[in-house]
Amino acid sequence: MNWTLLGNALARPDAYPMLRSADSGGIWAPTIRYHEGRFYMTCTLEKYGNFIITAQDPAGEWSSPVWLPEIGGIDPSLFFEDGHAWYCTNDRLDPDREAITAQEIDPATGHIIGQRYTLWSGIGAHFLEAPHLYHIGDWYYLLTAEGGTFWTHMVTLARSRSITGPYEGCPHNPILTNVCDTRWEVLCTGHGDLVEDTNGNWWMVHLGVRLARRTMNHLGRETFLTPFHWEDGWPVCSHADRHAVLEEEGPLTAVQQPWPTFTADMRRTDWEPQWFFLRQPDMHRHQRLPGMIRLIGTSQTLADPTPTFAAMRSMGFDSTTEVTFTFQPLQPGDEAGLALRLSSMFHVTCTLGHGGLLTLTQHMESIHHIIRQISVPAGEVRLRMVSDREKYSFFYDLEGAYHLLGEASTRFLAVEIAGKCFTGTVIGLYATSRENTGAAMQVTAFSMHL
Repeated sequence: MNWTLLGNALARPDAYPMLRSADSGGIWAPTIRYHEGRFYMTCTLEKYGNFIITAQDPAGEWSSPVWLPEIGGIDPSLFFEDGHAWYCTNDRLDPDREAITAQEIDPATGHIIGQRYTLWSGIGAHFLEAPHLYHIGDWYYLLTAEGGTFWTHMVTLARSRSITGPYEGCPHNPILTNVCDTRWEVLCTGHGDLVEDTNGNWWMVHLGVRLARRTMNHLGRETFLTPFHWEDGWPVCSHADRHAVLEEEGPLTAVQQPWPTFTADMRRTDWEPQWFFLRQPDMHRHQRLPGMIRLIGTSQTLADPTPTFAAMRSMGFDSTTEVTFTFQPLQPGDEAGLALRLSSMFHVTCTLGHGGLLTLTQHMESIHHIIRQISVPAGEVRLRMVSDREKYSFFYDLEGAYHLLGEASTRFLAVEIAGKCFTGTVIGLYATSRENTGAAMQVTAFSMHL
């Protein structure tokens, strides 16, 4: 019900070769498991393969990656039983038939043990992925995703008396999908994981999206919680139509708390875990100093692999972001301010540039539309961005009062316009410099709240 961000498992940029990762490439679909006092996280780095990291405390510090070059596929997961560790992916043995396979491994070294087994080929909805194995009662259960990650996304299930199969599909597959939902609340549901709480109640955490306008979403994938129960040895979602809904009832022992606000602690000299950076950032240009955040721009822009950009996820459709900063451009092309980024081709910038010009620009592939440009007095700049489902409204402070600078449509930050963008639109601090002048943005306040 209430989630607390403890830290980031992948916090060593030099350990993951992501410099050439495409938009929504890079890190794909992590799975976390606990075994004998240790947490294991396994994941795929697109184009490089699967890896495992471990920690005694999920808050970190996490180990360096152990790579598994002999096992392909994506969306890996681990299953531990009786001293054995099984690694499960969609690395098919038959190139003409989709399948989930399992391979025993040594998780400390990544070395494979014995043969690989084909477990199941799904229900034929294609894009079979996201396998998770469980041993519940007398059965081994295999949970998977099918149908792709958009409108036809779904959760499917099979079971067997033996971990290596054969597996039989659930008679009411898919066990969760919103593919036929006409209520337009939650869509693209799939890629689930099962959990039993301390009171014996069962839940599924899974992916989904909320639509902002018509058939568009710009927040990207979010995590949903759906209760289920068991009938005849099969899990059944609480809704007879097997849908996930926006507001759910279940056997809860806690009250859902309001989302917390975020205010950057300028006394810190390290980054709060809410912040993240693109690919392999140069952290010398993303500085935490006593009393400020200092960003030094380069010639890299948001269209490039590694811009100076410190971002965090949006708190929701209706939210407010505020920043106070100073910036002294040294040459034309020096810019700094707030930015919204969906992908390298779709983003919005609200930046202070040379000559004291404050410019709001919407970038849409080859179209770069200046929404408004004004001259502001030298000195401290205060910006406020207020969002709703259809637009982001940007305000600037002048003599203690906020004035509207302009509005940017969420339509051109939507996944359905831009294409494959798993993460959704993120909000961040941004600096760039056409000639690498070293001009620095000095942020003294940053906050987000609903």
